[in-house]
Amino acid sequence: MLDHLIKGATVVDGTGAPARTADVGIKDGRLTFPGPGAAARTTEDAGGLVLAPGFVDPHTHYDAQLFWDPYATPSMNHGVTTVSGGNCGFTLAPLHPDRPADADYTRRMMSKVEGMALAALEEGVDWSWSSFAEYLDALEGRIAVNAGFMVGHCALRRYVMGADAVGGQPTEEQLGEMTGLLKDAMRAGAWGLSTTQSSTHSDGDGAPVASRHAGPAELIALSKAVGEHEGTQIEAIVAGCLDQFSDTEIDLLVEMSAAAGRPLNWNVLTIDAAVPERVPRQLLASERARKSGGRIVALTMPILTPMNMSLGTFCALNLIPGWGEILSLPLPERIARLRDPAVRAEMLRRADSREAGVFRRLANFGRYVIGDTYTPENEGLTGRVVRDIAAERGQDPFQALVEICANDDLRTVLWPMPTDNDPASWALRAETWSHEDVLLGGSDAGAHLDRMCGAPYTTRFLGDCLRGRKLVPLEQAVKMLSDDPARLFGLRERGRIAEGHHADLVLFDPERIDAGPATLVHDLPGDSPRLDSRAVGIVSVRVNGVETVRDDEVTGAIPGRVLRSGRDTRTVSTR
Repeated sequence: MLDHLIKGATVVDGTGAPARTADVGIKDGRLTFPGPGAAARTTEDAGGLVLAPGFVDPHTHYDAQLFWDPYATPSMNHGVTTVSGGNCGFTLAPLHPDRPADADYTRRMMSKVEGMALAALEEGVDWSWSSFAEYLDALEGRIAVNAGFMVGHCALRRYVMGADAVGGQPTEEQLGEMTGLLKDAMRAGAWGLSTTQSSTHSDGDGAPVASRHAGPAELIALSKAVGEHEGTQIEAIVAGCLDQFSDTEIDLLVEMSAAAGRPLNWNVLTIDAAVPERVPRQLLASERARKSGGRIVALTMPILTPMNMSLGTFCALNLIPGWGEILSLPLPERIARLRDPAVRAEMLRRADSREAGVFRRLANFGRYVIGDTYTPENEGLTGRVVRDIAAERGQDPFQALVEICANDDLRTVLWPMPTDNDPASWALRAETWSHEDVLLGGSDAGAHLDRMCGAPYTTRFLGDCLRGRKLVPLEQAVKMLSDDPARLFGLRERGRIAEGHHADLVLFDPERIDAGPATLVHDLPGDSPRLDSRAVGIVSVRVNGVETVRDDEVTGAIPGRVLRSGRDTRTVSTR
């Protein structure tokens, strides 16, 4: 007897094949296609609904959140059944057992670089592990989604080198110990190595994070270790990910992938028709990797992710060259400097310079929309566009924005309108998505919690494909969200609706599938805030055959598994 039978669904199986009407059964967490009259303990009529494989998010930071939120909300609500964590060089393990202060350093680093509330990290995680194996074991049996994790280069360096990890170079013995730790982590199930060399990544003390001090020899040695274990990958971030790679960065990424004989993915490819040279430059790394025995995959988002800004707390504005030193000043001094016309002029000059890279997009302050305000002086401004307010006041947009924010002691929430929401940019996206080394993803779900909400990209993209721009057919869209990332990571028997595969499923209404607006909620440990988005049209989500979501409400079941390299992933070789 089947555990559950889904009758008459429009099955979009993840392969790209045409949709078909079929009955799909679940038995012991696996999929089957039963014959007529099959008996089942429970049955549901799915007529008019689409049944798809569970979506795989290739770039999240749920490493901490899963301890207080085993449901990985809101990702699971939007049909994600498998998440990849431990990205960008940052993981919560290993931690040196003889240095308890390392956990505090890690918490402060994660709070700064990934926008996780420090109170949530302190109150929502018990930090009881030392090894990476112990970290994975701490999650086993207590999560609702499937989750796999890279091991972060910063944690490896900190474990071996202590405080010298920031600024220092390892001895030959220390590099050997680092490599050994990485191998131990992969034997325990880590998916491989993640690292960052990005200039935007600084720790809680404001210093470049540990992996930014690593030279090519260290990175190549660790990459070679990745290639010694089954079912592994590399994820890497360099400064050029934000705009355009340098020749040196391309050489490094190609050599790392080729040395490991494993795919290397990076995040995130920004597609903008106003910068037509960016896409071919970024994909040059993929072309060169294939010629050298490697593979480099670019992650890109199929939606424009809502992201807010503030002059009062750390956000992407701090990453514009020259802005961080002003926006980190004590509040009264910061306001005084921002009100200085000469200071504002220099800030705008730096923001519009080539060195600002992709952050140039943030400097068109006339296109900002005022969000939450907090004082009578700003009453009635919420929802208004800054350029309109500036015109009424006879001010330039940046001056008007500064005065509005100053009235709120810089607490005002700012929403920049995207500059790349034009038909030419969407046409370029559709063209780029067809490249063999471009993958949808890069949500950063679990990070930057009060600033952005990338988790709903799955439902918003499907809604756009069905009722909006219709850039790709439904069957291809589902494949891009499920089977394509599953194949990149070598997931065993996941990503498709096929006989014997794990029953990771999403059942949705094609007439309604979408994502609601991002709203600020205070539901993290310590009453910390985050942006959330409701799923629209998701009828059911199943993980390993067990229902975890029904009508956008979590059921409380925790059937997810920690997916371990080798056992749950196969090698995706580049050779």
